[in-house]
Amino acid sequence: MKKTTRRALVLSTALALSVSMLTACSNATQTGGDAPSGSDDDGAATIGLLLPDNVTERYAAADKPYFEERVAELCDDCEVLYANADGDAAKQQQQAESMLTQGVDVLVLDPFDGKAAAAIVNQAKAKSIPVISYDRLIDSADVSYYVSFDNEKVGELQAQALVDRMKELGLPEDSGIIMVNGSPTDPNAAQFKKGAHNIIDASGLTVLAEFDTPGWEPPKAQDWVAGQVTKFGDDITGVYDANDDTAGGAIAALKAGGIDPLPPVTGQDAALSGIQRILSGDQYMTVYKAFKPEAYKAAELAVALSEGEQPEADATADTASGASIPSFLLTPVAVTVDNIKDTVVADGLYTIDQICTAAYADACAEHGLK
Repeated sequence: MKKTTRRALVLSTALALSVSMLTACSNATQTGGDAPSGSDDDGAATIGLLLPDNVTERYAAADKPYFEERVAELCDDCEVLYANADGDAAKQQQQAESMLTQGVDVLVLDPFDGKAAAAIVNQAKAKSIPVISYDRLIDSADVSYYVSFDNEKVGELQAQALVDRMKELGLPEDSGIIMVNGSPTDPNAAQFKKGAHNIIDASGLTVLAEFDTPGWEPPKAQDWVAGQVTKFGDDITGVYDANDDTAGGAIAALKAGGIDPLPPVTGQDAALSGIQRILSGDQYMTVYKAFKPEAYKAAELAVALSEGEQPEADATADTASGASIPSFLLTPVAVTVDNIKDTVVADGLYTIDQICTAAYADACAEHGLK
């Protein structure tokens, strides 16, 4: 072999080895700790959780920790990216875009605005990222699953409890009530309202006035109720209120307006403050939606989708535009002072100590919470 040929062969081999080593280094960098979020070579997934606001007590206290807990149980290496929109649809859009840019494998989205959130679903679809509509239904046919409760049933439970309580109090069938509904941007609020009207409209009660509370903000509910107290006074003999937080605002307005005794007031979400108001007699009832199974189901679906699975849903729900979405719908439960122990305490949502603080110790003893 000629020297020039041998030299060329050595150079060629060295060059090939060098390229091979550079390629290996490059691949190691791409799959290492500095890689974008998302599925890696070990199959670990990144799941985005987007919640709508901070005025609703349940999101930070229940939904987020339960969701993260279940994901961790199912997938040691999975990562949950979390963001809260603080009641701002534009902010939620930006948060979703950030998560999509980071390479999430699944989005679990509780929309602040069910219609506006359809844009997020469109962007996720363009990247082949599935979206689970959580608690509130996004108005998009491209949602992969919906996890929530029978929201029309929630409104029916609230209204039926109010009607029954007013009968127990011996009030006339045409007594006046006011209705404090949920946020006009929340698709669930329309279902609560529809369910409530199913019962109230057939009851003979007189709806003196009703209000859709922007952003579910308690101060706005309080201001509106204060105006109705000025207008109707003691003619307000019952209050349909769509959730516990706005019920707190309504009750504050009733007290400030000198309404005594307080009329029965409904609520929803079994917020700790709501349970305590029920014990003290300020609020009549709430609706308990077991957040743990709801959050767990969403987490289970998210992990399954990240692994390429398509679980079979046991129900469907229709979006505002009429699209049918595979769904898992849990059953809500009405809670009054008589079944606090058998519901929120038995399920571990709150302990007796959490409920029965010094201010509520006497009420707890009276109702057997000890």
